[in-house]
Amino acid sequence: MFKSHKPLQYKERSPFYPPIAYPCILRIYSDLYRQMRGIIVVMYIERVPNRNSPPAVLLRESYREGSKVRKRTLANLSKLPDHAIDGLQALLKGGVTIASLPESFKITRSRPHGHVAAVLGCLKNTGLHNLISSENSRNRRLVLAMIIARIIDPRSKLATARGFSDETCFSSIGKILGIEGADEDELYLAMDWLLSKQESIENNLAKHLASSTLVLYDVSSSYFEGKTCPLARYGYNRDGKRGKLQIVFGLMCDASGSPFAIEVFEGNTADPTTLTNQITKLKERFGIAKIIWVGDRGIISSTTIQQHFQANDRAFDWISALRSVQIRTLVEQESIQLSLFDQKNIAEISSSDYPGERLIACRNPILAADRAKTREELLQATEKELAKIAAATTREKRRLKGASNIALRVGKVVNRYKVAKHFKLDFQENSFCYERNTQSIENEAALDGLYVIRTTVESEVLSPTETVRAYKSLSQVEQAFRSFKTVDLKVRPIYHRLGDRVKAHVFLCMLAYYVEWQMRSLLAPMLFDEDDWKSAHLQQTSVVKAAKSDRTRAKARTKRTADNLPVHSFQTLLADLGTIAHNEILATMEGASWVFDKITQPTIVQQKALDLLGVSLICTQ
Repeated sequence: MFKSHKPLQYKERSPFYPPIAYPCILRIYSDLYRQMRGIIVVMYIERVPNRNSPPAVLLRESYREGSKVRKRTLANLSKLPDHAIDGLQALLKGGVTIASLPESFKITRSRPHGHVAAVLGCLKNTGLHNLISSENSRNRRLVLAMIIARIIDPRSKLATARGFSDETCFSSIGKILGIEGADEDELYLAMDWLLSKQESIENNLAKHLASSTLVLYDVSSSYFEGKTCPLARYGYNRDGKRGKLQIVFGLMCDASGSPFAIEVFEGNTADPTTLTNQITKLKERFGIAKIIWVGDRGIISSTTIQQHFQANDRAFDWISALRSVQIRTLVEQESIQLSLFDQKNIAEISSSDYPGERLIACRNPILAADRAKTREELLQATEKELAKIAAATTREKRRLKGASNIALRVGKVVNRYKVAKHFKLDFQENSFCYERNTQSIENEAALDGLYVIRTTVESEVLSPTETVRAYKSLSQVEQAFRSFKTVDLKVRPIYHRLGDRVKAHVFLCMLAYYVEWQMRSLLAPMLFDEDDWKSAHLQQTSVVKAAKSDRTRAKARTKRTADNLPVHSFQTLLADLGTIAHNEILATMEGASWVFDKITQPTIVQQKALDLLGVSLICTQ
């Protein structure tokens, strides 16, 4: 069946391109190809009398529909010059051979486009573009372009701006959004404009949060290049970059892991300190009546609880965990007995040290075995190096002497493997001996795989299993940080010199992750990610270890989806979509030239991805 459509009308555009309805040329070559394949399509030019006006010249097509022969008008060619019409007639009558077709068409420019269309389409489906600004201004288009670029190919702002230029572009972003002339200075101004709208955007993203909801909060840091930013400070460097200034940022996500707010702090800000601003933000800006905070033991600590969570204030409940020192104390007090875990790996306990709180003890036997194996490997590696030092104190040539020199060598070894507490070391002036501290090793082994969740949430609201699962959902924020810093968005290193530019850069990365999170959720059937959470939860026999659905295990085993398509990671699927190109084609025939755009036909895998996202390759601003 053919869809009916209106005849194409010609509108003269430029004296450099003679008047022609160029889509008809593609139709002609397409139908010639179909005729070669045995599909009967007859195209012809018909002149229709038009009373006192010149006759209308129409390009028509006849085809068979069942037992009936039908025809339709493809284009009105009345305004074409005679030589062009004659050329088309010659083509329809076989005047142009198939061998000459490649010479008639030349691709003058090809821009990677599929991944741009996928990200932009998903971004618009979420409504994020309207949250940024209801007006389709140039600033909004620049911000959208930076979000898309951050997902498909994160670079510096200078390199990103070059990617928008028609001369140096490496994607179709600049052409699709109409920002081909943008430079890095304009991107900086657009970032300043975005920062002024951060509060309203976050407020809108947080509207879906209902009362008595979970808020996942965690803190990370990113190192900084340069010395002039007022936010850059020396602090606890999670990136392992010694001698680098850094910034700290706190990210808030909903229970599903979707981000809705982020804040940047000075690089020497302690993790618990960042929580103060977030509590105020949720209470005053978002107007949320009741919140259950979920944070790790470094953020929601005993000190933080005393400062920010009043015992009689039930507007803010929290879920956190005890530190290893606190767990050891409970074991010594016999509040936790290992026999509790003989039948199941979760037990609710109580302690007078934590009044008004629920304590849920969990033991992961798989994690316990893994930690025991790792500890033994570290101990053996340390003993191997210590044996070398002991041998150096007894050799005849260049003998290692002096207690201080020996201690310096030993310190480097035990600090490298982080097991100094598990050894008894004896330094003499000309000798050195060591042995394992069995008591220390046994004490640590008793806590292997053991962790304790602490919370003020009542059991009627969350059961022990649900409470543990809520705390473990912090892994979704950790996944966001991995995406921020290494895998996809690459927030680091930061080169901006102004504090507000750094804040805008981090906020831009959060918006990019918001879009990426939405895309991952929709594309899950094609990715190695879990896409059947209901079955996964039904198959989970223990809260201490997450289970995978049969469908996800099958994808990991066969590397094929249920539709027998190859399984991708998010990055490789974007790269595959990037092979869909936005082409500019120059067609030459009978002395006339035409320029038109043509998008690569997607493969089955690419079309499946586009269908899951609900987007089209035809993009608009």
